[in-house]
Amino acid sequence: MRHPARLGIALAIALATAGCSTAARDSPGADAESAAAASVTSCGRQLSFAGPPQRTVTLDQASTETLLELGLQDRMAGTANLKTKIPAQYRAAYAKVPVIAPKIAAAEQLRAAAPDFVIGGSADLFTKDRAGTREELAALKVPTFVSAVDCPRRNPAGKTPFELLFSDYENLGKVFGAEERARKLAAGQRAAVAKAGENAAKSPAGKDRPTVVYLYSVFNGMPYVAGKSGLPSEMSRIIGAKNAFDDINEDWPEVSWEEVAKRNPDFIVIGDLSERGRPGDSAAEKRAAMTEHPVVSKLAAVRDNKILEVPGIEMDPSVRSVHALGLLAEGMKDLGYVR
Repeated sequence: MRHPARLGIALAIALATAGCSTAARDSPGADAESAAAASVTSCGRQLSFAGPPQRTVTLDQASTETLLELGLQDRMAGTANLKTKIPAQYRAAYAKVPVIAPKIAAAEQLRAAAPDFVIGGSADLFTKDRAGTREELAALKVPTFVSAVDCPRRNPAGKTPFELLFSDYENLGKVFGAEERARKLAAGQRAAVAKAGENAAKSPAGKDRPTVVYLYSVFNGMPYVAGKSGLPSEMSRIIGAKNAFDDINEDWPEVSWEEVAKRNPDFIVIGDLSERGRPGDSAAEKRAAMTEHPVVSKLAAVRDNKILEVPGIEMDPSVRSVHALGLLAEGMKDLGYVR
């Protein structure tokens, strides 16, 4: 906190105005219960609200799009860390929300927005060198919400990543008095997961189950793939495949091309991050990296073009992830892995 006086003023404004506006009742995403107090648990912290937040800041694109999907743009005082273009269905609503930082928000940028609630898709956004710790913000009477997907050990055993994602919708719906819209969103996405899961019963079982490598990015010539703890492993299980790097307990570990070749996957999924703009992000660059590699280029999956492309951002937990899941399910059918 480099300017405590200014930050204190901003927080005072937020606290003075929180719960006093009629915007909660008028917002298109609010239900009749919008004025009620609410209490939820987020990543081990109990959060209590006297009324719906009025000045929420989202620290990442996934959190931003969740609130936009719930019709809560009028409750947002800021957003940050845009990785790709906002989908067409959210653009008009997104245009109403101030961008406090184009990339990861710093503590000063966050506090200048005078938030009364802060949401982040991952716990690592709440560090001293980023938005500030959850403890620091709690001391300023600003509650913080972290996606349940990023803290599985603090959630009921056996909950899948998708169920944890849906619990986020339901908890946020409760906080903002938008329970009905959150319920419909979760129900619709549960149905999409169930539909994609029809693949598993039709695809080969056991050792004959097709293996897949998810190529997220190529940085300095090295591939980053989906490990065991990332959402793609759960996607694989749902569609009847097996993540070839399930033995690495990380979300997106860096591996070698030789290790990819050693795993010899039946098919490969490329995450297209071309809108992010870094070297090696586009699907075309990733295809080129594989076809030009002396070993990987000889894999049957590369030679026979058993490659699927999905939006890279959809391979991380978000309101868009069920779309990527549907693409994978259809892609497995196209590749002949579903009877």
